[in-house]
Amino acid sequence: MTAASRLVTIYDPTLRDGQHAVRHQLGVAALRGYAQAADAAGVPVVEVGHGNGLGASSLQVGRAAVGDDVMLSTVREALPHSRMAVFMLPGWGTSDDLRKAVAHGADVLRIGVHCTETSLAERHLGFLREQDAEAQCVLMMSHMATPAQLAEHAAIVVGYGAQAVGIMDSAGHFLPADVSARIGAITAAVGVPVIFHGHNNLGMAVANSVAAAEAGATILDACARGFGAGAGNTQLEVLVPVLERTGFSTGIDLYALLDAAEFAERELMPAPPVTGSLSIVSGLAGVFSGFKHQVLDASVRAGVDPRDVFFELGRRQAIAGQEDMIVDVVAELGARQLGVHGVRAQEIGA
Repeated sequence: MTAASRLVTIYDPTLRDGQHAVRHQLGVAALRGYAQAADAAGVPVVEVGHGNGLGASSLQVGRAAVGDDVMLSTVREALPHSRMAVFMLPGWGTSDDLRKAVAHGADVLRIGVHCTETSLAERHLGFLREQDAEAQCVLMMSHMATPAQLAEHAAIVVGYGAQAVGIMDSAGHFLPADVSARIGAITAAVGVPVIFHGHNNLGMAVANSVAAAEAGATILDACARGFGAGAGNTQLEVLVPVLERTGFSTGIDLYALLDAAEFAERELMPAPPVTGSLSIVSGLAGVFSGFKHQVLDASVRAGVDPRDVFFELGRRQAIAGQEDMIVDVVAELGARQLGVHGVRAQEIGA
């Protein structure tokens, strides 16, 4: 590789993906403080918003502490050097939400879609290109598709106008070889920068991110202290020095980045994410980490083992946006459990 090809752009969704870990309750002071710290460290792109993106604050997935307009204006003012990014899931957000984000000074607008449902991105990517805004697209739950399928769908969204495309390991299910195969296939299929966004359910997020870079990804997502849903995301302040040791350049000041991570741990989160039992199970099952709180809440009320819920959701290939399926699964498992107990009681009585 040439020196230029070893450059990697770090994309920091701490103030968006991290919202999942605190039920979307980050306030203005936390948003401003972390954005200032990330800007001081030279983090190229800082993403902000509700955990599920623009327009997603709702009873179904959680009300945010502050609205999109306040979040965007607060962070934009705190980023004199870094670029500001937003994320949107079609169905939660609309073109009007994208238009408002552009008006607030969003530099990068990323559309997320299920990995094999890329037609949902066509309208919004086209709209962003009409606005002359930088449009990216990420294929979510990417473990549900083969490398060839992901490459095919990546090429489709580039045709829609995406200026960068990549994959989210939404469930933290991948191992490095899985990532290499998928990123390699996408890189060979498109002529735009390729993105990788990792989750740490199996403790592999940093290794997977390095594997992505080695396979050709030039945009890597990572969060301070791994702040994110479930076991969290790729840990930013670990990834950057590991990349540097591997021969990649990020342009980020390590000491200032470590300071930003200290701020994040102190001011954004009750405690850093850990690879706990449920996170491991959701990773193995291939279920979106953001389901954790809903699965726990529903399981406790019904007296059902949440691990069983995750594996059943995985069997049904549940994806983000299908949170209502959690209630159905818990109810069915609860009824099944009650039926087993009833049969045993009859057997004992006999």
